[in-house]
Amino acid sequence: MSDTSKTPDNATRMSDDEALEFAEQVFNCARAGDAQMLDRLLEKGLTPNLRNHKGDTLLMLASYHCHQDAVKVLLKYKADPELRNDNGQSPIAGAAFKGDLDVVRILVEGGADVEGASADGRTALMMAAMFNRTAIVDYLISKGANPNVQDAKGVTPLMAAQTMGATDTAEQLTRLGV
Repeated sequence: MSDTSKTPDNATRMSDDEALEFAEQVFNCARAGDAQMLDRLLEKGLTPNLRNHKGDTLLMLASYHCHQDAVKVLLKYKADPELRNDNGQSPIAGAAFKGDLDVVRILVEGGADVEGASADGRTALMMAAMFNRTAIVDYLISKGANPNVQDAKGVTPLMAAQTMGATDTAEQLTRLGV
């Protein structure tokens, strides 16, 4: 008789397909903003910095989809607001792009760097300026974001706003003397 005490119990081991299905359900919770389910899963030991096949973390998905309560839950469990996806994008840049000032505030309060840039040097301020998000521009500058920062191509937030036809943020930045 062989010793089976060291082999996993097949009845309790999750198959790869089941694990992938579970992971997709978890990412869907973040996309949908199911803060209650995320809280339960994280309380039971789910890693808060779980990444999908694109490198998106749960926090990136919750931030991008403007789910304040889910963002709060993830930060409570120490999700890293500085983790970038495979495209170098941060949760704060995703929230700035989508125009959700409340999520941007929650992320900054949770430790997100207002000057954090993607691989191409774009900051959340640049994203907000490009997409005419005046309230986010004001907020980020009030928290120390540099309105004269340049991306890898030398583009400033003002230049990005002008290029994208974001007249409100272009005027706003011009009034600041940048």
